[in-house]
Amino acid sequence: MTQQAEKFIKDGEHRMQQAVEATLRDFQSYRTGRANPQVLARVHVDYYGTETPLTQIANISVPEPRQLLIQPYDKSSFPAIEKAILKSDLGMAPVNDGTGIRLNFPPMTEERRKDLVKQVHNRAEEGCVAVRNIRRDVMEHLRTLKKEKAMGDDEEKRYEEQVQKLTDKYIAEIHELQKKKDAELMEV
Repeated sequence: MTQQAEKFIKDGEHRMQQAVEATLRDFQSYRTGRANPQVLARVHVDYYGTETPLTQIANISVPEPRQLLIQPYDKSSFPAIEKAILKSDLGMAPVNDGTGIRLNFPPMTEERRKDLVKQVHNRAEEGCVAVRNIRRDVMEHLRTLKKEKAMGDDEEKRYEEQVQKLTDKYIAEIHELQKKKDAELMEV
């Protein structure tokens, strides 16, 4: 019956990997001093009555290190895209030049950098909490197997240690990603 325990652990590990990947995707959407199309990943446009990700209705390129160029596939969506960018938390004004919408990234102030670092820390903690919740879930499954007499005390201990090692590994990964993003944000 240890196959069932191993199945729970494999599932838990897969979910922990997904939590780390979700945290990384969120980190990529925080804007640094450079233009990065990922900052627009969270921007949704009211496109014919449907909230649509900006990345699905426009081509986004980086013509200069501190500028993004948004070229909508449908020219009639210019006003909706501008409105969505203004409504977002980017803090930038879109410039419509007739062929595309340009976003100019001003150099960030020290205060803004520190604010973004705090946001990254909060998101990293959310990722760690997600990993710990997955650990708790797997541990509960293991305890249930033990109660059902599907495994003994020694096996339960061994599996719990295995789950804890996985938890420590993925939390360390999140903290490493956080350190890299902090360094990127504080870079002048």
